[in-house]
Amino acid sequence: MSTNAGVSAASITPVVVRLKLSLLRNGLRQSAGRRAAYVTSVVLVLLFAALQLLGLIALRGNAHATAVAVLLVAILALGWAVMPLFFPSGDETLDPTRLVMLPLRPRPLVRALLAASLVGIGPVFTLCLLIGSVISVAHGAAAYGTAVVAVVVALLVCVALARAVAAANIRLLSSRKGRDLAVLSGLVIAIGAQLVNFGAQRLGSAGGLSKLDPVADVLRWLPPASAIGAVDSVSEGSYGVGVAQLVLAVGALVGLLALWSRHLTRLMTSPDGSTLQAAEPAARERGSSGLGRLLPSGRTGTVMERSLRYVWRDPKTKAAWVTSLAIGLIVPVFNALQGTGSIYFACFAAGMLGIQMYNQFGQDTSAFWIVAMTISSTRDAYVELRGRALALLVITLPYATLVTVLTTAMLGAWPKLPEVLGLSFALLGAMLATGAWSSARFPYSIPQEGYKNVAPGQTGLAWIAIFGGMVSAALLAAPVIALTIWLNVTADGDEWTWLLLPLGAGYGALITVLGLRLAAPRTARRLPEILAAVSKG
Repeated sequence: MSTNAGVSAASITPVVVRLKLSLLRNGLRQSAGRRAAYVTSVVLVLLFAALQLLGLIALRGNAHATAVAVLLVAILALGWAVMPLFFPSGDETLDPTRLVMLPLRPRPLVRALLAASLVGIGPVFTLCLLIGSVISVAHGAAAYGTAVVAVVVALLVCVALARAVAAANIRLLSSRKGRDLAVLSGLVIAIGAQLVNFGAQRLGSAGGLSKLDPVADVLRWLPPASAIGAVDSVSEGSYGVGVAQLVLAVGALVGLLALWSRHLTRLMTSPDGSTLQAAEPAARERGSSGLGRLLPSGRTGTVMERSLRYVWRDPKTKAAWVTSLAIGLIVPVFNALQGTGSIYFACFAAGMLGIQMYNQFGQDTSAFWIVAMTISSTRDAYVELRGRALALLVITLPYATLVTVLTTAMLGAWPKLPEVLGLSFALLGAMLATGAWSSARFPYSIPQEGYKNVAPGQTGLAWIAIFGGMVSAALLAAPVIALTIWLNVTADGDEWTWLLLPLGAGYGALITVLGLRLAAPRTARRLPEILAAVSKG
């Protein structure tokens, strides 16, 4: 290639690696807290990697060592594939469009970025796990020789997989929808933790590891786990099978590099996002959605639509909702799956979703002044709070019902369904009532930038609002809880537990209305204080 075609891979690779190190170093210089968090994460990751390495080495000679090693590497590759989607800001070199103005060609850039990708905590952790995996399955000189190649190939496949996925989705990751996708990271982590916990309990039972063998028989042919399968095959004397599995891993690496290079070429030769936006036809006229027409007329409908738009469009509000929805489902359902749960755990969903009522004005931030300008009486404040509570009920009521029915079905406790539903509705009503009062009495600001959900200096307010409100809600729901206990311990009380459904629903509605009416005058009187509190973010 001619000299004006750009610099060669050999010359730009050290530059890109130094760029990666500079980005890392400059990021740590920004604050002492960031340095402390980085050092802590490095120590924890290295400690976990060392434990994984020792555990895999201890499996050496075990009949199920291959199954465990192959499964771990497959899960590791899956993590490399999805991590760029949920944490796009974790590595700034993931976005090749930052280099688009430089005289670089995609192929040398792929090699340079691949080398830079090997710098970091993730590759070190992956390397430790791969080394442990091959040690657990390798037997003989030929297997050890294969293991060296397998570790290198598997590591490069993981890195190339992450880069190819990131390059293919870089338009999405740099858009608002992409940032919204990061919101789901908490959901993925929560579900993943429960799946790991559930799987560990199953595998810990007698003969649990034998359940991995059928899965491992398939995964050992899928790259990069096939590289570990190659080491095992060579250890067993199946050299042809081992070579085929290793060729599969190498072929996957070549394919991923080609895919990555193709996406890089497209990114570096096509218009960027701003140009695309400028070239697009005039923005579509925004019209009222079909669901919006179903809302009540007047201020109540307007407030409901605004609150639902916050849930859908505001990243912080959406993150809080996604987390509550996920945890509210995971706790009762996974406990039911493990056979250790109680049907009353279904009330956890109502509790988690009711938290969203606390600090209603914090999501408005400084824009709350617009709302405050429309409140001139206690009646206005009541309608405002009522609209926000109704918007919350649009989501929480069917969701809490769904979780309760699902938990009941999994436990087969259908006779208990009416009383648990009644308890859920009573608890939800109590949290709406205390949430409205806390929103007026203990408002705090939610910063729009960064990962903090409470502005500096307002942590105490947040604790009081949430935990004080939760305790108060439990006390408010105490009559329904006491009635439930009384009916369950009384002779022939089971015949009347169905009454708890209408009683719980009616009680929840009643205390919700009372809570809103008590909170309305306080809200109307404290508008300046609320605005000052929620504007600190």
